[in-house]
Amino acid sequence: MHLWLPTGLPIVQPVDARPSGKPSVYSRVFFRFIDWLRHRIAQASLVGDHPIFRNSQFPWVAGLEAQAPAIRAELAGLLSERQRLPAFHEISPDVGQITSDDQWKTFVFMGYGLRSDRNLARCPATARALAGIPGIRTAFFSILEAGKRIPLHTGPYNGVLRLHLGLVVPEPAERCWIEVGGERYSWQEGRAVVFDDLYPHEVHNDTAGLRAVLFVDFERPCRAPVRWLNRLVLMAAPFTDEIRRGKANHDAWEKGYYRQK
Repeated sequence: MHLWLPTGLPIVQPVDARPSGKPSVYSRVFFRFIDWLRHRIAQASLVGDHPIFRNSQFPWVAGLEAQAPAIRAELAGLLSERQRLPAFHEISPDVGQITSDDQWKTFVFMGYGLRSDRNLARCPATARALAGIPGIRTAFFSILEAGKRIPLHTGPYNGVLRLHLGLVVPEPAERCWIEVGGERYSWQEGRAVVFDDLYPHEVHNDTAGLRAVLFVDFERPCRAPVRWLNRLVLMAAPFTDEIRRGKANHDAWEKGYYRQK
């Protein structure tokens, strides 16, 4: 399950699929329920059902964009030591289905069942910005090295929407993009894009430079009673096998990272 992670049901052949054992009864029941709920989420969505949304549909986005310079300044300190940051699949082994190298790094602030107080304290301006996002569920810096590509894949669930706030965008910008449901978007520094990762999507950084964004998942606005069912899913997600493994991996990385500081 990747509610706070970017992959779910790969469309491509896995790069490095690592079996994690038979899922628990809890996880099997949970996944069956979200399979049933997906279509109902789309129908009840207060912002429609689109691959990429208009920022004006989310009034708080402009305020987040205004804080991009302060967020980027905190990111800059991390980029100088990014070799110590974890690759995504080192936090979530399931991400090995689409990537298995060290060219996609993360610095996690929060996720389902996870809150990194140390990472938030290191980036106070980012922490303040995140506090202003309604229904936030996940947040981290997502860093792609030059030439990195993430192949076509889909997320597992549309009860959250995803936001990328462009922080470092290499030139030429048109060679650094995400394509969601056939709609292509090139990141812009200081600008956000909101999309539904249940649509097939892929990422290319076909430049000689690094790309970094603030990656956020937030609760999708829905009509009742689907809104309540969605919140039930989001509350239950931390108890799935997949998210518990991700939290344990992050806790282990964080302990080693701050011990060396």
